[in-house]
Amino acid sequence: MDTALTLLKQLESAAVHLLAQPFYYIAVLFIALQYTRQIRLERQMFAVRLHYWPRLLGRAMLAGLLAGLCFSVIGAFIGAAITQETVLWLWGAAAVLMLFRIRYLCFAYGAGILALLQWLTGFFPLADQGGTIARMAASLEQIDMPGLLMLVALLHLAEALLVARQGDKLATPLFLEGKRGKLVGGYMLQGFWPVPLLLLVPAAGGEQTALPWTPLLGADWSQGWTVIALPMVIGFSELTRSMLPKEKAKHAAKGLTLFSVGLMGAALLAWWQPVLLPLAALVSLLLHEVIIWRSRSVEAARSPLFVNDRRGLRILGIVPETPAEAMGLQSGEILAKVNGTRVYNKEDLHAALQSNSALSKLEVLNHAGEVKFVQRARYAGDHHQLGVILAPDENANYYAAAGPSSLLELLRSSRTSNRRTTREKTSSEETSL
Repeated sequence: MDTALTLLKQLESAAVHLLAQPFYYIAVLFIALQYTRQIRLERQMFAVRLHYWPRLLGRAMLAGLLAGLCFSVIGAFIGAAITQETVLWLWGAAAVLMLFRIRYLCFAYGAGILALLQWLTGFFPLADQGGTIARMAASLEQIDMPGLLMLVALLHLAEALLVARQGDKLATPLFLEGKRGKLVGGYMLQGFWPVPLLLLVPAAGGEQTALPWTPLLGADWSQGWTVIALPMVIGFSELTRSMLPKEKAKHAAKGLTLFSVGLMGAALLAWWQPVLLPLAALVSLLLHEVIIWRSRSVEAARSPLFVNDRRGLRILGIVPETPAEAMGLQSGEILAKVNGTRVYNKEDLHAALQSNSALSKLEVLNHAGEVKFVQRARYAGDHHQLGVILAPDENANYYAAAGPSSLLELLRSSRTSNRRTTREKTSSEETSL
């Protein structure tokens, strides 16, 4: 009972300290910036809103909180010797790397770089330099690198679970440039979650109450323990031309799980044999790049999915709260007939919809290529169109250009015209019907 009360007291103190730190709020602001940019792109391309950024942000914060609680419990049994200085080092490394590439915000890169720096400082007598350099070298040397890498592996496992569960719901349809310059449809899957962790760590002069279990890692638990606040952020960004969003999310989650398992093994080896720390650092850096290469190579080997063909019009996306959503139409399906008329372009679809003012009767090819029939009466006050976003044709208004690669470019693009993030085409036709 004494241990439980002491632990609750420490958790309360750490939670208050978490609220006083700026890192969690920085993560939330960064996520809000990404989601507002995403929705601005949706409006630019399709003149409709497919997502609502406060709702996306709220869901991200709730999911991140639940993930933080779950993995805080797991972390209590691992016992990595993380300190507040470790938090500063990790966020500092992430901030510097993000100036060069936004995707380097991933803590796998920051932790890998810090592990290599710690190993390299062992070959140079930086402590003899005195001053700031000596203090920084001493601080870096005290970081529990195997524990930090284990923590990064756990965060990627949490990310894999969140991607598998929510990844397809965060997808945004896009018009993209294909291999030969022809426009094709695709999806950007992008999600970020702020994860507040409350970690049980060994600490000299901390609580002396004996724990009822022995954590796996940690230098010396006999000197005491405490709970520290560690605000983290996890996220992913994937682009697909050849898969449905749900399929792509599962593919991304599998890659993240493989990375997590590999890094856990490397971290345990580095804890068992410290001389293997450079190997664990390289695993953190290179294996993450391998996961990215794996995703891109799979995309390159497959044909685009969201293109129109002789069977009809491919559905790229569904506008919320429209007849298409009510009829259960799904992205990736093909509109073959509308009110008995074959449709091969947007003009055919528009004319077929107007041919019957009381009923919309559709013949649709599902993902398996099988025919299904759906219909719905048209009522006064209904959405004036069907509510589908079709795969692009030669008259598409815009297609997505490469997004900002660095933090500075992201901030700059958020203050300029949307035309900075899309390339204008020649027609003014609508892209959703």
